[in-house]
Amino acid sequence: MSAAAPLSPVAYTAPVDPPIRLTQPQGKRSGLVVSSPHSGAEYPADFRDMSRLDPVTLRKSEDAFVHELVNAAPGLGAPLLEALFPRAYCDPNREPYELDPAMFSDPLPGHVTTRSSKISAGLGTIAKVVAGGQEIYRDKLPFAEAERRVETLWRPYHGALRQLLDAAHDSAGAALLLDCHSMPSVGGANMPDHGQRRADMVLGDFHGVSCPGRLVDRVEAYLRERGFGVARNKPYAGGFITQHYTRRDAGFHTLQIEINRDLYMDEQKIERNAGFERVRAAMTGLIELLAGSATPEFLGT
Repeated sequence: MSAAAPLSPVAYTAPVDPPIRLTQPQGKRSGLVVSSPHSGAEYPADFRDMSRLDPVTLRKSEDAFVHELVNAAPGLGAPLLEALFPRAYCDPNREPYELDPAMFSDPLPGHVTTRSSKISAGLGTIAKVVAGGQEIYRDKLPFAEAERRVETLWRPYHGALRQLLDAAHDSAGAALLLDCHSMPSVGGANMPDHGQRRADMVLGDFHGVSCPGRLVDRVEAYLRERGFGVARNKPYAGGFITQHYTRRDAGFHTLQIEINRDLYMDEQKIERNAGFERVRAAMTGLIELLAGSATPEFLGT
């Protein structure tokens, strides 16, 4: 991971204000923190103007409604952090500056990461394409536009997430982050599972690195008991958030979950479907299970 650039002295105007929503527990706190970094749906007008895509296609990368599926978290002792900006505009599950030089009209500074698998797929911090591979922008962008988004959207999200995890650790002796996402029901053209139907739920522990195996076993058993098909780490093992916030020797653990979109929504119309409440109920139970598991005794810290 490249080192994050220092905050610029330039006073930027936030394109989405506020950029995040944080809902805190009212009662006793557990060691669990729940995040939804990709469900933001506030599309700035200038972004829509820059894009060559229609409004529905522009939303293809959005983990629509995931924040609603997990909104029971604060009532179960876990804060819920949501990005309100869309991932197609600025992706908080990437390094702060993970950018494709071909997208920009001016040279990129030295602190920018310009080569990664995500950049090659068109899905850097400032995405080149939406899910399905359609290019987003009509023209190249100035680097200042990327910088503005990172400083006013990416940084507030991660500043809040770091504080939440530290507070959870302080209160419970261990912190567990559940990072919540949804995925297209079928693998896309730029994915190794192209054309294949995906599992109902994919659990990402970065191949056994980000949390204890017994925790993943517990989650998988819970989901299977409720009739869901479960896979581990394929096609998603965990992104920047899963890797960056894992420090198991210090008591910080992460687990990513990907929910198959057609379980709860119409992927073409981006509307909730008849399965929404079933998935929401399952996620409520899962959060309750994880809140009880976010202890030094169970996590091994």
